[in-house]
This record gives sequence, C-alpha cells and structure tokens, in this order.
Amino acid sequence: MTKILSYKELIVWQKSYKLCTLIYKTTETFPKKEDFSLTSQMRRCSLSIPSNIAEGYNRNHQKEFIQFLQISYGSSSELETQILIASEVGYIDKENSKELLSLLTEVLKMLNAMMQKLKTAPSRI
Repeated sequence: MTKILSYKELIVWQKSYKLCTLIYKTTETFPKKEDFSLTSQMRRCSLSIPSNIAEGYNRNHQKEFIQFLQISYGSSSELETQILIASEVGYIDKENSKELLSLLTEVLKMLNAMMQKLKTAPSRI
C-alpha cells in the first residue's frame, strides 16, 4: 500500500474542497442582505471542512487528526442544515441543492469511515 504524503491526496479532502468551491459559487447569487448571515456562515462552514482535514493530517498525531476530523464532521452537519434552509427560502434551486447535499453526504460518510478506521488502527507515527 502506498503511503499518503499529503492531505491533498485524501479523497475526502478533494471532495470537501470541491464542495467548498461550489458553496462559494452558489452563495454569490444570494441576496445582498444575507452577506453577513447565511452567506458568511455557509462559506465559513464549507471552508472549515477541508481546512480541518488538512490541519489535522499535518499534526502528525493520530488522536489530533481524529479530533480535527470530528470538527470537519460537525461543520459538515452545520452546513447541511444551512443548505436545507437556503433551499427552503428559495436561495438555492432544487437541482443545485440536490447536488450540494449529495456531495456533502459523501463527505460525511467518508469522514465517519476515516474516523472509525483511525480509532481502531495502530498509530501512524
């Protein structure tokens, strides 16, 4: 098995990075009145997901990595709620909402699987 040398090689990071860029593009169309509320919150949450994966990976301690993955998982759950709200109030159309939620579900499943695997695996350090 090939050792992963960078967090950028992690598929969960790649998918969460893509999700973040989609959120930024999606929120560009939100009403100006949302700039300091829903737009800002969704962008911060989406940015937190790949950022915490990267930071945790580079901490080089398995327990810390798990902790940062848990933070990413929490931010993902928070973002899910915000996507649902934005969709409900008409800021995101159904097709875009479905795409975002599908990608987010993949990220959540991958984060969960990674945390479970790391909790039972011998330390990588």
